[in-house]
Formats: sequence, structure tokens, C-alpha cells
Amino acid sequence: MRDLRYFVAVAEELSFTRAANRLHLSQPALSKQIRQLERTLRTSLFDRGRTIGLTASGAALLPHAQQLIVQWDQARRAVTTAASTSDTTLTVGFQTSIGRGLIPAVTARMAQDLPGWRLTFRQIPWADPSVGFDADEVDVAIAWLPLPADDTLSSKVVTVEDRWVALPLGHRLARRKRVPFAELAAEPFVALPASSPALRDFWLAADHRDTPATVAMTAGTADETFEAVAAGHGVALLAAGNAELYQRDDLVFRPVTGLSPSQLAVVWRTGDTREAVHIFTAACCRCA
Repeated sequence: MRDLRYFVAVAEELSFTRAANRLHLSQPALSKQIRQLERTLRTSLFDRGRTIGLTASGAALLPHAQQLIVQWDQARRAVTTAASTSDTTLTVGFQTSIGRGLIPAVTARMAQDLPGWRLTFRQIPWADPSVGFDADEVDVAIAWLPLPADDTLSSKVVTVEDRWVALPLGHRLARRKRVPFAELAAEPFVALPASSPALRDFWLAADHRDTPATVAMTAGTADETFEAVAAGHGVALLAAGNAELYQRDDLVFRPVTGLSPSQLAVVWRTGDTREAVHIFTAACCRCA
């Protein structure tokens, strides 16, 4: 379904650049997925000349792909509705440790307002900018903003935290109490995957740079990020609360000046009116 959504976006925009912007993907990542779909179908879907056009195969696929996407969305909503009447489990997605006393407080509130319900947790890799929603892996999530800028997900900020930096032991800035971002900007960085462009740019502080960041390597999870930093491959920005949660002997964490703060949010599907989702999101905001 993801590849069909990508195909439809390119077919409707007749531009890989516009489709990538619409999908909040990098253009190379989108092109790679379209080529994979073409290999699967054993045919070319687009004429890639000076302008983009549909081949006969692409034109034949388009109405069916559009219909399948609509039917899948309807099926997913039907399953969600059916599950809400029988399931008493809420799956919470996350990409970094939640901490901050949030989950014990929310669990207590859920026990009070929805007896018999329980929370389960699923860690989602950085490569998925939807935090598990696109693959129907989660019901709600605790996630760092920004999210993909579309109307499928809703969010409320639960905490705002300064950005810090993770440095390897012995780094030239490790003895500083605070690190101006201007002194970090030229350092090699450990980056999030290109498939999460908005979040990747945020944690590279792209909006505070005059020139693009030097990316030493890409990490798929927070643990991979800190292993790479400890090995000396680069530095990485993180939220102040995570600096406490991920303390380890081979890293140094320091606050960074000159950057806007990070925002941790509770996220849910727009239009998901289940009582459990409403109580969870409200509890996150109250408890934070």
C-alpha cells in the first residue's frame, strides 16, 4: 500500500520533486521505491524524459491503485471500529525512551478511567516518520515533532525541552559547560535516515545553518546513534530529557545554545474517536 501511495502521488503530480514534497520524503528515496514497484510489476510505469508521463502500464494501474487505497483506508477504519468494541489493549509507539515519569502517571490515570485496559509498547525505527501509524502498528504514539505535514495525524505537545549534544569522551568541546551551536555546526553529525526528512533536518538543526550539515553516518535508532557517537564517528543532537535517560560512561552530554527547543508530543490518528484514545491523549497532557 505504501508503494501504491507513492505511485499515485507521482502519477497525480507528474513530478518526482512535487510528489516527494507532498509525501515528505527525499526525492532519491521516492525514486528508489518507484523503481522497486516497477521491478515487482516487471514493467515501467513512467516515461522519464524532460517531462514525466505515465506509460500505458502506469495509466492502466492508476485507477486501480487509487481504488485500492480508498478501499484499504475504509477497511482499516472498519477494523479499528470493530477492535474498539472488543479489544482492551492500546499500543503505544515510541522512537526514543519516553521516561519523564509520563507512562506511570498515564497508566494510573487509565486504570482509574478505563479499568481493565492495558498499554503495550512498540519501538519504531527512525526510518518510519509516521511512528508506526502507516503500518497500523500503533494506536497512539509519544513522538518528537515535526511529524509528516498532512492531515492523517493529530498531536498535542506534552513537553518542550532544550536541545543538547552528545559528544564522545575526549572531544574538544567536552569540557565546556554549554556549547554554542556555531562551534558545533562544522562537526560531522550522526543523522536520522533520509526517509524521515523533516525530523532528520530538525536534529541536524538545518534551520540554524548557513551550509548543509556534514553527515558522517546514518543511524536507525537512538541506541545506534549513541553507539556511533561513542565510537567517534560524529556528534548528535538530542532533547535535554533524553540526555538524562541515555547517560553512559563513554559519552558526554552538554546543553547547546543558539537553537530552538524540541517538542515531545502525544500523537493519534485524526478522526480516531475511541474513548481509550481520548483518555490516553488527555492523560498525557495532564500528566506532563
